[in-house]
Amino acid sequence: MIKMQLYLYTGTSSSKKLTWIAASLQTAHSHAKSTHTAQNIRKWTRSFITDREDLPLNLYGAWNTSMLDKGELAKEIHEHLQGIGKFVKAQDIVNFLNTDEIKSRYTLKKTISLATAQRWMHLMDYRWSKGPSGQYVDGHEREDVVAYHQEKFLPTMAELEWNLRVWKDGVEEICETAPRPRPRRVVIWWHDESTFYANDRRLVYWVHENKKAVPRPKGEGASLMVADFVSADYGWMRFGDEEGRVLFKAGKARDGYFTNDDIVAHVEKAMDLLQKHLPQEDHVFIFDNATTHLKWADDALSARKMSKNPTRPENPFFGIDRNVIGPDGKPIYAPNGKFHKERVPMAEGRLPDGSPQSFYFPVGHPRAGVFKGMTIILEERGFKDVGKLNAECPKFQCPKGATSCCTRRLLYSQPDFVDVESRVETICKSRGFRAFFLPKFHCELNFIEQCWGHAKRTYRLNPPSSSEQDLEKNVLAALDAVPLATMRRFATRSLRFMDAYRKGLTGKQAMWAAKKYRGHRVLPASIFLELAQSEAHPSKK
Repeated sequence: MIKMQLYLYTGTSSSKKLTWIAASLQTAHSHAKSTHTAQNIRKWTRSFITDREDLPLNLYGAWNTSMLDKGELAKEIHEHLQGIGKFVKAQDIVNFLNTDEIKSRYTLKKTISLATAQRWMHLMDYRWSKGPSGQYVDGHEREDVVAYHQEKFLPTMAELEWNLRVWKDGVEEICETAPRPRPRRVVIWWHDESTFYANDRRLVYWVHENKKAVPRPKGEGASLMVADFVSADYGWMRFGDEEGRVLFKAGKARDGYFTNDDIVAHVEKAMDLLQKHLPQEDHVFIFDNATTHLKWADDALSARKMSKNPTRPENPFFGIDRNVIGPDGKPIYAPNGKFHKERVPMAEGRLPDGSPQSFYFPVGHPRAGVFKGMTIILEERGFKDVGKLNAECPKFQCPKGATSCCTRRLLYSQPDFVDVESRVETICKSRGFRAFFLPKFHCELNFIEQCWGHAKRTYRLNPPSSSEQDLEKNVLAALDAVPLATMRRFATRSLRFMDAYRKGLTGKQAMWAAKKYRGHRVLPASIFLELAQSEAHPSKK
């Protein structure tokens, strides 16, 4: 109003100029106000000319302010909702304000309505939506996971990093002048499997308001599982027309299910390719800590079902049951529809002096071929009075940290029973390769996961098709569309995670640190001081 009053009074030409009173009346009329307002406009304008900071205060709505403007009440509501936990609701505010204590403190006669509470949720920055999704951290801090992580995985990676290539921005190799422990380069090949579905398509896109709903497939459609190796040096394992990739149509009526035998065959194929095309480098395989990957050999050492004393001759032969494999390489089914089994003896153990130990009485013994039992096995290893121990503690739930509470636990604690290698490790070692496993729950350390995500984002751009031929063609095209430079950036991020873990950060802290310092291959020392002094970060402790 003051601005219009001055504009009409000064005017841009003499014909448009109004007198002081006429300008105020015209201003009040333009705002549908009375002559009383015109008087106020003249008063406000004079005050403003005298003091440019003297502006009138608009009291509109001041008599109907929200109770949330009282900071203490809003603070108490916030604390109450945080105490409830993850799944709060507007009704919680209604119930909170209906308590006698809150009513008396804020002189309330009654609580608010549910509609008002819902508006208050918005005023307090709550939104009805899906919660933000972050990295999985379940099990990261488990005692056994942390022990494997710190005592085996990280030292092994630290040893290998001396001979790894380092990439700048995923394109240029950084040449280091520091001497290397070994003259040969080390290449780490990360393994994983991922499944693509025919009906996996984009769900969010620009939709015209006139677009109508159309029928769509109910299920995910045909699937195609891809098992592959990837490295920061070469990308996917491919050398011309030869590649280490395996395509598998999982399902009972299709190719069956991806078992440990398939993993072993895949590793054999990869080792053949690397020995043929890259014999000048040392190659290391890293696998997820999955049951399929960790399977032991059929005759591997295990004390779980061993008897304490020698078995009786009339009892069934003690050994390991395994599937009978036919000439086609597939298990043979028995008449009852289950796999046909055969029993084989357990492999030999190792005595403390390193010599082999058979668990069966030798030829020439009165009980030749009979299982010795845990007591005799332990006595041959130098233990005394083990016959006085129970076969096992109730339900095999031994006291924490105990190693000699029962014969089964004592045998389980023997080095050859503890250090049983998986089939994958044994086969790789026999051919001069090295293999080990990621810590449990630590998928963020395997950068092939980001490669799968990049490929699936490209795959979802394809037009819908239920043809399995189109599925395979689109999957292969999407995998090939992942740039090598992008793979190297993914690998660098995984190395930053490992660096953070190596320096003592927890799982959540490492994820936060790697995200914040994404430009660094190795995390700067300042990050640890920042974590120690920060009061804003929830995991500072």
